[in-house]
Amino acid sequence: MWTTVMVAHSPPSVIVAAKNKPPSRLPEKSQSRKSTATGSAGFGGKKKDPVWQCIQNCGACCKLDKGPQFPSPDEIFDEPSDVELYQSLIGKDGWCIHYDKNTRECSIYAERPYFCRVEPEIFFTLYGIEKKNFNKEACSCCVDTIKAVYGIHSEELEKFNRAVWSTGSKMMD
Repeated sequence: MWTTVMVAHSPPSVIVAAKNKPPSRLPEKSQSRKSTATGSAGFGGKKKDPVWQCIQNCGACCKLDKGPQFPSPDEIFDEPSDVELYQSLIGKDGWCIHYDKNTRECSIYAERPYFCRVEPEIFFTLYGIEKKNFNKEACSCCVDTIKAVYGIHSEELEKFNRAVWSTGSKMMD
């Protein structure tokens, strides 16, 4: 009897460590895995890197209290005012107070804080991620967050993987 195995085409799962912090808070799998995104994809070709994009109606990043496997605001931010603002956004259920769970949208999207924006400059400021590594790291962060919030077999993860690994991906942020 044949068994069907589904293989996700996602980058290795890596949680971005807080700037200037040791990677000891990263899950063990993240510390030992290495990216093959630019390695050989078989048949002599190069594997294409993902192109990060925000997936409408996902909202996984709006789950602000993600648990101990993710860096805390104190580990991410240098400015106490950023820590205070971030913590003020966390509702009793761990979700951002501006995230509408019914519509799965941010009610202050156009005016959201800088740290809610997934952009190369923000990733450099917060995590020290160089622009050339932005897509790979942003995709890894989203994959880890989506898995933590919705699960490894979620529709949100499938939708995200299809979008970032498709040819001609377009950024929506």
